[in-house]
Amino acid sequence: MAQLDRFLNLLVANNASALNLSEGEVATVTIKDSARPVMKQALTSAQILNLVREISPSNVPLVPDANGHARFEYSSSDGTFEVLLSQNGKITARIERTIAGSNAAKPAPTQPVAAAAQPDSPKAQATKPEAPKAEAPRAAAAKTSATGNRALDKMESLLRQLVGNKASDLHLRAGSPPMLRASGEIAPIPGEAVLSSEDIDIMLNSVMLEQNREEFKEINDTDFAHEIVGLARFRGNALRDRKGIGAVFRAIPAAVVTVEQMGISQEVQRLCHLTKGLVLVTGPTGSGKSTTLCALIDLINRTRSDHVITIEDPIEFVHESKKCLITQRHVGVHTSSFKHALRAALREDPDIVLVGELRDLETVSMAIETAETGHLVFGTVHTSTAVSTIDRVIDQFPPDRQAQIRVMLSESLKGVISQVLCKKIGGGRVAAREIMLSTPSVSNLIREGKTFQLPSVLQTSRRLGMVTMNDALIELVDSNQVEPQEAYLKATDKVGIIHMLKQRGKDVSFADVDDARAAGLASGPEATGSSKAKAGSTGR
Repeated sequence: MAQLDRFLNLLVANNASALNLSEGEVATVTIKDSARPVMKQALTSAQILNLVREISPSNVPLVPDANGHARFEYSSSDGTFEVLLSQNGKITARIERTIAGSNAAKPAPTQPVAAAAQPDSPKAQATKPEAPKAEAPRAAAAKTSATGNRALDKMESLLRQLVGNKASDLHLRAGSPPMLRASGEIAPIPGEAVLSSEDIDIMLNSVMLEQNREEFKEINDTDFAHEIVGLARFRGNALRDRKGIGAVFRAIPAAVVTVEQMGISQEVQRLCHLTKGLVLVTGPTGSGKSTTLCALIDLINRTRSDHVITIEDPIEFVHESKKCLITQRHVGVHTSSFKHALRAALREDPDIVLVGELRDLETVSMAIETAETGHLVFGTVHTSTAVSTIDRVIDQFPPDRQAQIRVMLSESLKGVISQVLCKKIGGGRVAAREIMLSTPSVSNLIREGKTFQLPSVLQTSRRLGMVTMNDALIELVDSNQVEPQEAYLKATDKVGIIHMLKQRGKDVSFADVDDARAAGLASGPEATGSSKAKAGSTGR
C-alpha cells in the first residue's frame, strides 16, 4: 500500500474534491472550496516527490514539461485520481478525484491518459508522451498558464533573462522597468514595460511561501528563495518603498563552485581540515561571501566524512551529500532563528556548522562557544577588513564581557577572509581577498586588545599565507585582471594603494586630491598637473 493512499482515504472519507501537497506547508484537502489541514507538520519537497513517485506509472518518468508540470492518473481501492505535480521552484502536488462514471472510458491506471474533461478544462492537458501530436500538451499548458499562472510565467521569464545575461541581480521597482546588475552596473532590460506596484505584488505572490506573504504583510520585508529546476536558484527579498512594492533577486548558480575554480589559496583550503575553530568570511553585501563559503563546504564534502549543518536565510547553494552528511536548514521555514538553530545544532551531532549570518550578540556568542567546544564553525560578517572584523565582533558585547570575549576569540578564531568584488577587464568580476590566519602573534594581539597592530603582522607574514587587501588588489592589477582605478576605488587604504601603483609606473591621476596629497603626490609646487586639474574640477 502506497503511503499516499492514507491521504486519499481521508480525501474520500471527507467527500473532498482534492488533496493539496505544498512545500513548506501542511497537507490539506479541499472541501466545498475550503482547505482543511490533514496533518500537523509542514511537508518538505523531498517528502512530496517521494509520495508522488511511489504512485507514478513505472513507464512514465516524472519529467516536467516546459511549464514545470507532470500529470498522470492513479487508481486505488478509493477510486481513480488525477495527479498534477508542479516543480516551478516550489514543489506542489494536487490530487483530484476524477468525474464519476468516467473510469470506464479511461485506460489502465498504469498508462498515461487523456483527462475526461471539456476541451477548455485544464484536465484536457494530459496526453500520452509518445503521441505524435507533441505540440498539443504544450499548447494546452500555455493556455492554463495564460488563465491561471501568468504571474509566475512572467516572474520566471525575468529570472531566465537574469541568468541569460550573466547578471548578478534583478531589480523590480514600481514605476520602473525591470533592471539587471551585470558586471556591477545596473541597467533596464530592453523591451520590458514599466511595472506597477500591483504587477510586482502579483508576481511575488506567485513565488513566495505563505509564511513569507504573511511576514511581508506584517513588516514590509521578507527573504525567500525560488528555484527554476535545471537553471538556478534565486535569493529574493521583497520590500516596500515610497512608490510601492519592490524586490531584488540574486542569481545562485545551480552548480556548486569549487575552490579550484575560485582560485582559493592552499592556506585557506587547509582551514577546511581543522577539527575545531571559527572561520569568518567577511565583506560588504554582494561581495561573494556565499560563493566562497559554498566552495569551502564543497571541499569539506569531497574530502571529509563528517556531518555538516548549514543554517541560512534562505538556503542558497544546495549541497548534495557526497562523503559528508549535509543538513541544510532555512531560517523561517525549518527553524525560527539563527540562534535557535545554532543552539539545537549542538544536539544534532555536527562536526561542521555554517551560520549564514552572525546577526546579533547571542548568535555571535553561541558561534564562539560552539567553536570552543570542538566544532568547526564558518560564519559571515558584513565588515570590509580582517581587522575591522575582530573589532566588530568584540564591540557587539557589553564592556564588562569584552575582555573575556577577546580571550575566547584569540583561542577559537582560526582565520578571516575579507573580500571585495572588482570589475574585471573585458567583463565580469573577480574577488580580491585579504587573508588573516591564526598565529601566536595574531592571538596575542587579539587577547591584549592591540588589533591596530594586526595590519603590520599581515604585511610581514606573506610566507604563512597572509595577504593584505592592498596586496590582493595589486596582484589583480599586475595580472591585468583589473584596472588601476578599480583597485584604487575598492581599496580601504587608498594612500597605500596609490604608493603601490606609483611604484609600478601606473597613472594615478584618477586619485582624489586629498588622497594624492596624503601620498605625497599633490603637495605644493610638486603637485602633478593631473592632480591639480582634479583639484580644480572638485573646487578644492
